Amino acid sequence: MNTPDTERYPQTPPSIAPLPDAPGRPRWSVMIPAYNCSAFLPDALKSVLAQDMGPELMQIEVVDDASTDADVQALVEAHGHGRVSYFRQPRNVGSIRNFETCINRAQGHIVHILHGDDRLMPVAPGATGFYQKMDELLERYPQAGAAACHYAYINEAGRLNGIPARLAEEDGLLEDWLLRLAKQQQLQYACTVVRRRVYEELGSFYGNSYGEDWEMWVRIARHFPVAYTPDTLAQYRGHGQSISWTKLMSGELVTDMVQVIGRIQEHVPAAQRKAVADFSGKFYAHFVITTAYELAERSQDWGMVYRLVKKSLELHRDAAMYQKVFRAWFKYQRTKLLAR
Repeated sequence: MNTPDTERYPQTPPSIAPLPDAPGRPRWSVMIPAYNCSAFLPDALKSVLAQDMGPELMQIEVVDDASTDADVQALVEAHGHGRVSYFRQPRNVGSIRNFETCINRAQGHIVHILHGDDRLMPVAPGATGFYQKMDELLERYPQAGAAACHYAYINEAGRLNGIPARLAEEDGLLEDWLLRLAKQQQLQYACTVVRRRVYEELGSFYGNSYGEDWEMWVRIARHFPVAYTPDTLAQYRGHGQSISWTKLMSGELVTDMVQVIGRIQEHVPAAQRKAVADFSGKFYAHFVITTAYELAERSQDWGMVYRLVKKSLELHRDAAMYQKVFRAWFKYQRTKLLAR
């Protein structure tokens, strides 16, 4: 059995040092974790600066996990126009520890972790932007520990690549949110903001570098209401260098999901745990398989499909799963014969 690297992947939520509610603290902290995403970081910075509330109300900082693809400090200086501060880890600590650093360095009452490859939606003149809308929601619902908006998927080039279903049709507190979210991940970092005091109470992200945010959003939903707007105000970028993509191709995504689903059950009422875990396992098993087949249609790499489909049995084992394993095995064997 592999021993987890607890330095990079803490096995319990790291603590967040509380800040005194002193005069002069900004309302917002926009913390931008970055690692080898220099091609996208200017886009992220531009989207934030377009909605900048000013230094009295908003801290903006890039937290660089010792990137090697570019001089990130120079990039921040060029595109941040003196408004964005920069912090570089002395060594690469991994995404989980970098998020922990982001939160501990955040001075504001509300924390937005915006990955360096994501961005906010442009704001039309006279329209309400992301930070204004999130501020309004948290003012309207002071009991909410976090707030989120609807979001869109974009590709590497920044073009629209899909829009998930909305969680509600109007602004308000999400109903039955703990059980709904425990079944399936429905938020992204880009669309979610959290009161710093909530991180101080519940701790930071932990466990895995994939799915760790799902567990965090569930942890928050267990203890606090969550406010939501169906307005599409943020964009999540999918690309071939992302952690999600890399872990999918290696099969590690399945291993992480098994662990995350197990952790999430700790937050679910005992009577619902079995049903919730079964739903999650089946949903993500079929998600991995469907994605693998879509990739194979382009690459014809049926060996990769077979490996991923077989790995997905760790998530769920209904009859349809075994049928897909056999189908993938058959196609894999056929491509090997044709290659001879």
